[in-house]
Amino acid sequence: MSDTTIISTRNLNLWYNEKHALQDISMEIEKKKTTALIGPSGCGKSTLLRCFNRMNDLINRVKITGELLLDQENMLSCDMDVVNLRKRVGMVFQRPNPFPKSIYENVAYGPRVHGINDRKKLDAIVEKSLKHAALWEEVRDRLDESALGLSGGQQQRLCIARTLAVEPEVILMDEPCSALDPIATAKIENLIEMLKEDYTVIIVTHNMQQAARVSDYTGFMYLGKLIEYDSTTKIFEHPKEDLTENYITGRFG
Repeated sequence: MSDTTIISTRNLNLWYNEKHALQDISMEIEKKKTTALIGPSGCGKSTLLRCFNRMNDLINRVKITGELLLDQENMLSCDMDVVNLRKRVGMVFQRPNPFPKSIYENVAYGPRVHGINDRKKLDAIVEKSLKHAALWEEVRDRLDESALGLSGGQQQRLCIARTLAVEPEVILMDEPCSALDPIATAKIENLIEMLKEDYTVIIVTHNMQQAARVSDYTGFMYLGKLIEYDSTTKIFEHPKEDLTENYITGRFG
């Protein structure tokens, strides 16, 4: 595990009951880079993503073996503080899921949970997080309005701001643009480009053009296996595996 690696897996396996959903996944995620996971539906992309902040713990009868490290800490250890882990590794879901609260309270929610109640501190966190999510200028005059009144693209950026408010090291994004129109999608992609200056971003996407645009590294998954993992340029221009080439050229998937 190099100094530039933030997440590392070694022979990671996961079963849902009898289904072997992830098979011997070994990879290293680089700090302050964007990594895309691509592959057909049901190949294990989202399952792998959920391993990185132990979201699979919420599913019954899941078994995980192998090694999964965050900054050389064993994420699978019984001693791992899962609440703190999910603070360090935040997640943005496929569909925007703002709380039925004000814009302000959506962003302030996480810091409040972690014990910050001073209004000046919360004000600063809310402003900083909304700025980092490229939403501040659009909502600064209506922070007390319901978040449910925002457009879909704004709601997704609000969810990103909510994630940023607890100062994570890693941001997981599970198809964050699948429910958005092209204009909102472009804003999220521009935002991802800016976020990697300060954060590590891992994105699951079915959109190969999006993966090529936003990521530095790409992993191609198929039937629970990581077929190929390399720089995005190499994956898309000079893939080593025929299966990878067949997928990215549209011959299946």
